[in-house]
Amino acid sequence: MASPAITQTVRPLDTLRFDTSGPPQITEVVAHHLRMLGATGDHPGQAPPDGITLTGGGFAPARATVTWADPASGLVDEATVQAATGIMAVHGRRDGSPRGLAADYAATATAVLTVQGLLAGLIGQARGGAAAQVGTRADRAGLLTVSQYLAAAGADEGEAAELAAGGPPFHSAEGALFELETLDPGAWAAFWRALDAPADAIRAGWRPFQFRYATACAPFPQALHEVTRAVPMTGIRRAAALSGAEVCVLRTLAERALEDDGAAPWALRLLGPEAGRPRTAAGPGGGPSAGRPLAGLTVLEAGRRIQAPLAAHLLGLLGAEVIRIEPPGGDPLRGMPPACSGISARWLALNRGKQAVEIDIKADGDRCRLREMAAEADVFLHNWAPGKAAELGLDHEDLASVNPALVYAYTSGWADRLDDAPMGTDFMVQARTAVGEAVRPQDEAPAPSLMTLLDVLGGLHGTEAVLAGLLLRERTGHGVRVDSSLLGAADTLTAPALRRAVRGEDPRRPAGFRRPLPTADGWIAPTDEGAAAAGAYDLRELPTADALKQLREHGLTATAVTTELADLHHDRRFTGSISRDAHGAPAVPDPWSFA
Repeated sequence: MASPAITQTVRPLDTLRFDTSGPPQITEVVAHHLRMLGATGDHPGQAPPDGITLTGGGFAPARATVTWADPASGLVDEATVQAATGIMAVHGRRDGSPRGLAADYAATATAVLTVQGLLAGLIGQARGGAAAQVGTRADRAGLLTVSQYLAAAGADEGEAAELAAGGPPFHSAEGALFELETLDPGAWAAFWRALDAPADAIRAGWRPFQFRYATACAPFPQALHEVTRAVPMTGIRRAAALSGAEVCVLRTLAERALEDDGAAPWALRLLGPEAGRPRTAAGPGGGPSAGRPLAGLTVLEAGRRIQAPLAAHLLGLLGAEVIRIEPPGGDPLRGMPPACSGISARWLALNRGKQAVEIDIKADGDRCRLREMAAEADVFLHNWAPGKAAELGLDHEDLASVNPALVYAYTSGWADRLDDAPMGTDFMVQARTAVGEAVRPQDEAPAPSLMTLLDVLGGLHGTEAVLAGLLLRERTGHGVRVDSSLLGAADTLTAPALRRAVRGEDPRRPAGFRRPLPTADGWIAPTDEGAAAAGAYDLRELPTADALKQLREHGLTATAVTTELADLHHDRRFTGSISRDAHGAPAVPDPWSFA
């Protein structure tokens, strides 16, 4: 079909309306994002069961179905999905036993993936494809969020650092909780030397601290915690300033609610004069189809670590050709242990299927080459440090001069929204935005999860923003600058808790919330609704299967908690879902289905 053209479109879903039904933890987030993208409506009950429908704007109706899981799996809510997919296991590594996230992480990820699917379907229509129905499930979203940890569990070798309980945050002498961040071993050592920490503890602490992003735990020496407990916060800040490390005191949800500006988790800006309709030539995979709405489009990705690479990975799953820009010698993270067939399992989880081109962005000739590649691309995506793109002559204005129809995407830590923002890494953003409170119930001390919650959710927001930009480009003919951030991801995740804080309620969930129950040989997780009743039974001497049976006999639903991610390959709740790639690394299923 011809691209629907609307003269005053400033948001990609202007003139469209939506209806929703389904699990409210998921559909409420979907509805909020659709409104921010310009759609209106939402008449509950008008959509198909467990579904979302978008109509108007010259498009055929776009539909999505959303459920928790296959009904046969027994996964029926956030708690059971977190338990089965391994989220509880990974989040609980810091504590030494499975723990549920008190925030609705799987539901939030599912909602963002659902919006992605709807946007991708509309892009496919605008590029001449047929209307499609997208399906999303929270269990598949949950598997995606732990995909790096699952890949490592199925690798040919063990982890590079010990998997054991322990990790930040630290306490000051006044009892303030704070996060510490540095990517430099020299700064790490200098910080602790300034606090007179024992030399052997400094040396022993660096490796688990460095690898905590990969392992979701950091069992460094207890002596380091004891050192900070003897130093007031002024002394800790002084040590950070002298060393080049950064510290961030954990904010409360009440504090975050007072400063929350209500901004969307991404920003879209039209670039320059109308450039004419973007090219729609089909690439090797052919033109757009139901399952590959981005086929024929090219994404250049200059991403590091998790956020931007994951965003580009999802665009590739939707059919785009992804060309990864790597430094001379290749991405050093390719060698990060553990490996599958000589390549980092974690790296494969984010980058399998991408082409790679080595470019030295510090060299004039290579920057010219990159601009030439951008002239033929549809999307340029990066997560460089703030200001670096402009310094290199690779900002949106520079690349728009060679490709006015380009969607230029930047995934950052803070999106320049906070004046006093620390380093924009996952755990620092968690600390500054009160995620550390939101993910812990009232009887647990606030602590950012050592599972990379925001890097993953930030990557999902990055994909959502790029798809919104591509659809806006189709409807206006303009190139688009899109910005997403870890801060935006934190705002999406903590929104329910912040609303409770604004109403004057306790924003944290009650004591024991989503805490698994021990059995003789493992753990089980009851549903949120049935948790109080299930907690009345002593199941500690029963095998897990018998404990589940006993609860079922009393009308209660629960599921076994996955404690070993490698076991997911054979888990009947995910039969046939998890495969292995060409290198032998575990691969989770695509998070959407199209029909």
